[in-house]
Amino acid sequence: MLHLRFLRLSAVAGLALLTILSLAASVRAAEVQKVLSPGGIEAWLIEDHGNPILAIEFAFSGGAALDPVGKEGLANMVSGLLDEGAGSYDSTAFRTALENNSISLSYSATKDTFSGSLRTLTRNREKAVELLRLSLTEPRFDAEPLERIKAQILTGIARREKDPDALAGRTLWQLLYPDHAYGRETSGTVDSIAAIDSEDLRAFVAERLNLKRLKIGVVGDITASELASLLDEAFGALPAAGDTTLVADVAPANLGETVVIDAPIPQSIVAFAQPGLKRDDPDYYVAYVVNHILGGGGFTSRLFAEVREKRGLAYSVYSYLLPLDHTALVYGGVATAGERVGDSLNLIRAEWERLAEEGPTAEELEAAKTYLTGSFPLRFSNSGRIAGMLLGMQIENLGIDYLERRNDYIDAVTLEDARRVARKLFDVKNLTVVVVGQPQNVVPTRAAPEEPPAGQPADTEGKTQG
Repeated sequence: MLHLRFLRLSAVAGLALLTILSLAASVRAAEVQKVLSPGGIEAWLIEDHGNPILAIEFAFSGGAALDPVGKEGLANMVSGLLDEGAGSYDSTAFRTALENNSISLSYSATKDTFSGSLRTLTRNREKAVELLRLSLTEPRFDAEPLERIKAQILTGIARREKDPDALAGRTLWQLLYPDHAYGRETSGTVDSIAAIDSEDLRAFVAERLNLKRLKIGVVGDITASELASLLDEAFGALPAAGDTTLVADVAPANLGETVVIDAPIPQSIVAFAQPGLKRDDPDYYVAYVVNHILGGGGFTSRLFAEVREKRGLAYSVYSYLLPLDHTALVYGGVATAGERVGDSLNLIRAEWERLAEEGPTAEELEAAKTYLTGSFPLRFSNSGRIAGMLLGMQIENLGIDYLERRNDYIDAVTLEDARRVARKLFDVKNLTVVVVGQPQNVVPTRAAPEEPPAGQPADTEGKTQG
């Protein structure tokens, strides 16, 4: 029976892989079109008429990092309320209209962007566009959904206060960016959520959701001429421009510090980071490949081999590049029993240092390049993900032919490049570490920040990995 079950699962997995590869092949063969509406709104499009589905991903630059001091969580709260009633539809009517027409519409906020996502069947496209337009331009912010969403956010904040993963991450961001908006919570605090009212929400929509900040990616059953009309119908009522507040660039602070937050939990949570490379850095792709070798390659990474496979110290350990609009990190983590934290951190620091001093081997580099180029098509698993890639390509200024060129960037990485960038980028002395738990053989170098930073008013000037 087990054998038959394995065969059935293998067949399903094989079919899924073939479907993804088929979709990936069609994407590679498809042309990414730049569509300009009569009203001057631009979107990047891949036509796919194989299924009667349309996926739209869009984003406004400037996310939670632009939230006013004392109103942290504003962008996140707006994202939870735009689909809770708009125009003549109250919350119930709006949600019913979405469900009855099999339309998926949602919003989210990160530190750098405020994003939206729409999925619809072709036959319901007109209704989907109407609801999208209303949510962006005529949100109601009625009292009932406002209080309900506030309560949900406060419940989430209370849950994260007790969550060791969230506590480790939050503390690390506060350490790295004590005087910058990046050090503040995207979801806000109990006090900041209580301070937000419907006028704040309306001001956010009026000032932040405008055409100047907008990028759009579209995949699915629509022609370029049809999309041109749709763009004006969906987004044409947005103001041409609005708030011009920008976020200042910032370098991480408190480099090399170690903080321990005492918590009686069976498994300690460790988060660590050091300065990284921004997405437009000429060495970004070299760093991407090198980090894959260090901690980004899952079962094949050096950290995984040393910490888990050889010594069984932790179940998982990882690192990844985290480029934001105004800063960049190499970010990582490990979770393990308290008595193993010290040994795990020593190994992580040793591998960090060994990579900087010796760089990768030729065999490691070739294996990483083979994996990163060969697995790229697996990202094209559905229309929504592909639309998201088109959006990310615009946000990161990667060029409309990026999908064709991306693997060339990886293939072009030489051993000399990899060793040079490893030496330049990875610096164990700059590794800032936060441990939540009761770790052994870990010496803290400073206390955790006592209060969440107030942040700076964003007054001067806030992604697709590889």
